[in-house]
Amino acid sequence: MSIVSLVGRVVTALVFCTTLAFAAEDRSVNWGDLVDPSAQTYEDPYQDLNGQQIEALRTIVQNRAWLNDPTLSEARQAESAAKINAAIKVLADDGINADWLIDQRWIVAERREKAATAANPELDGKNVMLSGYAIPAPASADGTRIAYLVPERGMCSHTPPPNANQMIRARLTGDWSPSTLHEPVRLTGTLSVEETKHAFRIVDGEVLMRASYLLDVTGVETIEVMRADTPAVNKWAASIAARLRASGQLKDDEPSGED
Repeated sequence: MSIVSLVGRVVTALVFCTTLAFAAEDRSVNWGDLVDPSAQTYEDPYQDLNGQQIEALRTIVQNRAWLNDPTLSEARQAESAAKINAAIKVLADDGINADWLIDQRWIVAERREKAATAANPELDGKNVMLSGYAIPAPASADGTRIAYLVPERGMCSHTPPPNANQMIRARLTGDWSPSTLHEPVRLTGTLSVEETKHAFRIVDGEVLMRASYLLDVTGVETIEVMRADTPAVNKWAASIAARLRASGQLKDDEPSGED
């Protein structure tokens, strides 16, 4: 074998090994990365309505429902009809077609639902590293220990659960499991796009834990202190704010969570 051929094979082997090393390397991600960016930009005719306009829409929908009640007295029917007409006029004076806007509510609700649940397909099957707060959960049917990872302390107990694409159901291996509610940790493992729904008791009541991701944990690093004003959390808040601004749901003069 010639020297040139031997060198060529060595170089090829080194390149191959380096490629494998990079492929296996854990990717550090933040919570903003978990959101599917393609689902965040959508038309929402409700986003620019003020409080009076929203209340007018609520009045129309509510009183129309009451008019469908056959037990409603004639006086109450007349009162509801008057409220409907007044609310329609308020919106018409602002150039708003009340009936069209009311018809849009289910379409917009579907778009909002997709934005809140759609996972980033680029992370499916990737080895990742992510910091957050771990919530202990009941074991799965096969006995696998389970925890949930959320971006902020207090979620699912003192405050509602985050959007599904901001929650991870983690399958644990080894000896570690959360010792406290909202234990700050950095988890490493293989991330899969897989929606799950499980309800169990947290603090004062049962909570539906809806997650768009499943993480098979291979490594755990507990964090002594993880304050809400750390750069990692600010980066997450800033990335979410950027996506909301791009979709028109957050104005440039509204706070983003950045320092």
